[in-house]
Parts: sequence; structure tokens; C-alpha cells
Amino acid sequence: MNSLRSIIKLTVISPTLICGVVSCNSPKSNEIEKESKPNIIYILADDLGYGELGCYGQDKIETPNIDKLAQEGMRFTQHYAGSPVSAPSRCMLLTGKHPGHAQIRGNDEWASRGDVWSYRAAIADSTLEGQRPMRDDTQTIAHLLRKADYTTGIVGKWGLGAPNTHSTPLQMGFDFFFGYNCQRQAHTYYPVHLYKNDVRIYLDNDTVAPHTKLDKGADPYDIESYKKFNLNTYSGDVMFDELIGFIHDNNPNKTGKPFFMYWATPGPHVPLQVPQKWVDYYVDKFGDEEPYLGDQDYFPHRYPHAAYAGMISYLDEQIGLLVQQLKDLDLYDNTLIIFTSDNGPTYNGGTDSEWFNSGGPFEVSQGKGKGFTHEGGLRVPMIASWPGHIAPNSESDHISAFWDVMPTFSEIAGLDIPEDTDGISFLPELIGKEQPIHQFLYWEFPDADGQQAVRMGKWKAIRKDIFKGNMQLELYNLEQDMKEQNNIAADHPEVVMQIEQIMEQEHEPAEIEKFKIKELGD
Repeated sequence: MNSLRSIIKLTVISPTLICGVVSCNSPKSNEIEKESKPNIIYILADDLGYGELGCYGQDKIETPNIDKLAQEGMRFTQHYAGSPVSAPSRCMLLTGKHPGHAQIRGNDEWASRGDVWSYRAAIADSTLEGQRPMRDDTQTIAHLLRKADYTTGIVGKWGLGAPNTHSTPLQMGFDFFFGYNCQRQAHTYYPVHLYKNDVRIYLDNDTVAPHTKLDKGADPYDIESYKKFNLNTYSGDVMFDELIGFIHDNNPNKTGKPFFMYWATPGPHVPLQVPQKWVDYYVDKFGDEEPYLGDQDYFPHRYPHAAYAGMISYLDEQIGLLVQQLKDLDLYDNTLIIFTSDNGPTYNGGTDSEWFNSGGPFEVSQGKGKGFTHEGGLRVPMIASWPGHIAPNSESDHISAFWDVMPTFSEIAGLDIPEDTDGISFLPELIGKEQPIHQFLYWEFPDADGQQAVRMGKWKAIRKDIFKGNMQLELYNLEQDMKEQNNIAADHPEVVMQIEQIMEQEHEPAEIEKFKIKELGD
């Protein structure tokens, strides 16, 4: 692991002083001239592990196009998601707030509306789709970039509101949306409908409810037993066509305006569904394997390893096509592309993270990966490519998180950085200038019995089982123990005391009842 940039004084630091130390509102960069504002494409994979890309050490799954982005740009080794699960991570990305200040701090399916988990009921009644909305006065990255004359679009999975509410993409700063409004509906890649802006677009698929299993008496070794899970129109194909169409229609060489595309692809989140050519490719590579019967939820699959690898290679193939389009339109050299993941890899649905070494150097078994504030649940790959600005084949050990994206994009667009962000622009790191640093990163997660975590230089502290009354910290030295196996809290009481005070000062009571942690005073 590369040496850390941060030197931490073991004293309690007030929020005001922290902003002064790290230049929370650093001045706008003079490097980005108004007439050459770059297009921005932010690609957010879903549940992709730190170790699932070739450029991060993966040796089973092939990702040549993403690896090429890393070769042409910068690979970050210490980048963190906003949360260990989907909706809150996306909220923190879009709003520039850490989990102690953000509105959405966990997945909330807004179950008070009715039978929200019934796929058929949601098809019949759109008011059952979607997740808990953000406040109507929420300011997102898309709102800010609009002020800088960007055309803004999102393709993929939203998960931060519901149809017919104030918290749809078009109400939250985006000019264009195509994809899944609801993350529950994204539990199948052959949905009955997607959304184009605020209107349903029906696909040529029948209803196969998520989590359906094999028919009774079906032979699990017979590929024909799985036919009902592969329907007519694969959502990834349709969404990618819309993404390519957005870039074609908003070509800055014709419109005179740069664009921002937030590509929130659902993959490789389970269920295991991918076009057959990729399954065949990896069956040839891996050989025969035992079927996955759905005993760990989601759909069964005859060749689970092949399907999961295929889902990642499917995304990689599309990224290659996207890059080629940018080059064909003479846009590539003035486009910043960032690729990352919303949290660590899952432990269910037949993905087999241990077989793939999905966490790379981090532990990702259940309790350490998705859904938990250990490194395997939070540390994610991030690649940034921007020809002529980012040095090719470069690597950064700068410690950063999702709430840094808003100030970064604001600075790139020539805007003042919002005063209420918890983030620090990493634009200087991208372009080889002196980079301000975080004194710490803070997380809380009101699920899995309640969790808090702090990254402070080489130290990582975690508090688990808060709902069970536990307030003790586990402390790890990440320079020596990246798998977080050796709790050394008893050896460093002064570090534990400082982190306890950080946890207290960074937690604001949650606005939404489901996210309250009464043990923290909510």
C-alpha cells in the first residue's frame, strides 16, 4: 500500500478548523477555461468490488476497456463510496454530504404506501414504485452543472424518489432520464417497463417476479429449466442505446454546450442475467460448474460464475463502445470520464465473491462486504481519464469519498463550491497540483444493527451493533492490516478518544424516522 499523505495530530478538531485546514471551499481552478469546459461522464457500477477489474488485480474477469481507461488516466487506490448500500451512497454522491449530514442514510422502500415489494402490484400502480424521496429543496450536482450551462442526463438506476413525487431525476436537476426509477424494479434485467423522463416505456417482456425460483421438479442441470428468466428485451441494451443517443443529440460541437452524463448502470448487481454470448464465453473459459438454485435469493442460474463474469464484461464492452463514440464525434479529448462503484460486492445471489477475489486485498465475506462499513463494503475502484489533463498510467493514494465529487465538478465547471458540502475537490490531484486532504472521513449506517466508521490517516475505526447497546470501537491500522482482522483499540486509547469525539461531532440527528439512531441521541 502506498504511503499515506495525511499526518494527523491527535487532538480534537472543530468543524470550522477542519474547513480551514483542508480548504473545503478552495478557489476555482484557473486551469479550466470557460470556453473549454469538459464534458463529464460519471459511470457508477452497482455492487462492483475493488478487486473485480483487471487493473485492480482481477485475473478471471476480463475488463480490457476499463483497464485501458486506467492506462490512459489515473487509478485511485483509496477512494470510498458514500455508504455500503445503494440509495444512500447515491444521495451522498449527488448532494456532497457525508452520512452524518445526508438526508438518505439507508435503503428505505417507503413501505407505508402499500405492497411495495410486489412486482405485479407496482406494475399496476406506479405509486408503489421508488424509494423514499429527498427533500424538494435538495441541491444536486445536476442543479449546479445546469448553472454552468451543462446539459444534464442520467441513464440507469435512480433510487432516490418515486414517480409522481418531487424527487424524480427531472425534478432534481436532470434534463433527461432513461432507466429504472425504482431499485426494486431493477431486481430483474427483463422488466416490464422503464422510464423515459417521467413516462413509462413498456418493453417486450412478461412479468417474472424477482426472486422466482425454478419450477417444481425442474432439472437444475438442464439449461431449458432456466428459460423463463431470459425474456425478450434486455434492459442494459435499451438503456445503452438511450445513452448513446443522448450524447449524439447533445454533441457540444453542434449545441455549443457541454454535457454531464451520470450513467448509473444497474450491473453487476444481481440477479444473474446477461446476454447469452457472455455466458457462453465464460463457460468456455471456466468450464462446467454447479448451478445456482436461488437459495441465497434472486434468480437461479445454470452457470453462475460465467454469468457474473459476463455481467462485468458486458459493461466493459459498452464502455469500449462509448469511448469509440466519443472519439468518432471528436469529443474524447475534452471529456472527463470517471468510473467507480456504489459500494463493495455482495455476498448473495450466486455471485461467489470469494471465488472471484472480488474484494482484492479486502475481506468481503458476509459481515465485511456490502452492507457493512469495513473496507470491503466501502472502498471502491475509481478511474479518471481526461486526455491532456490527467497524466496517463498514473496512480493516486489520495484519500477521497463520494462527497468530494460535487466540489470537484463544481470547480471543473468554474462554479463556486457550495459552502455546505462535506467534500474537498480532487481536481488538483487529477491535474498534478497540490491537493488539500481530509483530516478524516465519517460514515454512519442505520442498518445491520447500526454502524459508524471513521477513516483518519492510517487509522480506521468501526463501531458495530449500536442498536444492541454497543458503543465500543474497533481500531485497525490499515497500513499493516487492510483486512481489518487485528483490533488494536486497547493499544491506542488516545486515537480511540479522538475518533469517538469525531463521531459525536459529525452526527446530526436524522430527518427521516427510519434512519434515526436513538443511541446517538436521535
